[in-house]
Amino acid sequence: MTAGSPQSPRPDRPADAETNPDPIRAIPLRHPGQWISAVVILILAGLFVYGAATNEAYRWSTYFDYLFDTRIIEAAGWTLALTVLAMILGVVLGVLFAVMRLSSNMVLRSVAWLYLWVFRGTPVYVQLVLWGLFGSIYKQIDLGIPFGPQFFHIDVQSINAAFLFAVIGLGLNEAAYMAEIVRAGISSVNEGQSEASVALGMTWTQTMRRVVLPQAMRVIIPPTGNELISMLKTTSLVTAIPFSLELYGRQRDISSLNFQPIPMLLVASTWYLAVTSILMIGQHYLEKHYSKGASRMLSDDQLAELARAETIEGGR
Repeated sequence: MTAGSPQSPRPDRPADAETNPDPIRAIPLRHPGQWISAVVILILAGLFVYGAATNEAYRWSTYFDYLFDTRIIEAAGWTLALTVLAMILGVVLGVLFAVMRLSSNMVLRSVAWLYLWVFRGTPVYVQLVLWGLFGSIYKQIDLGIPFGPQFFHIDVQSINAAFLFAVIGLGLNEAAYMAEIVRAGISSVNEGQSEASVALGMTWTQTMRRVVLPQAMRVIIPPTGNELISMLKTTSLVTAIPFSLELYGRQRDISSLNFQPIPMLLVASTWYLAVTSILMIGQHYLEKHYSKGASRMLSDDQLAELARAETIEGGR
């Protein structure tokens, strides 16, 4: 071959092999430790299940007898009602106190800080006990003019408001935590978004509703879902008020009659797990909805649209 003459492709390779090399065949590393640990875990899990199935202390016959008992199902309904109502109260008050914390008004900031300091600094069980003693602390509530006519009067000791006090106690405690969650979500949005909205002529309410909150939901939804699940389990503490119609209180009442607390605790745990699983599924889809546009990975619809655009471009 003379100098300066073009090189001819190798006779044993196709002509396009010079520009399209063979793909690299990567062989993944083997991890025998994963398989060994999986086998060990399965063996231990199998031994535990076998031991639990053959242990007479669990009283599985009693467990299945009460799993779908009407009293347990009714208690699950009361537990859901407590959870939903307390979370609604907590979210509404949490948004209010979060806005107060971010306000430029020193009085509003101080009131919000004091509220969070008190309700986050004391145990929720102690707060519920105090709500149970509300009738002893305030025997009656009167609103009106001192030494004058009374416009409003309630004899607290004459009413049975255990469920109401349970919702208020759980909701007020939850509001302190939701305020910090909402404040963190709002603070995560760039201030330039708010400034641009104001420059476009939006009011503060429109800016929060159309610009800030939709972006802040990516940060707010995950911890709020965790708080909802935690609230479901915290309802077991309302027996301090006392309110015993929810799951834990009802199973405790039944076990005090049949003297079998272990299977009854398993029944309540099963219902807690079932409801929690449903809430976790809902949380997953909410996070997926509000995370649109936050991930760099294209969705199936976006990939299909991109492929269609490339096909049209290639046909021109």
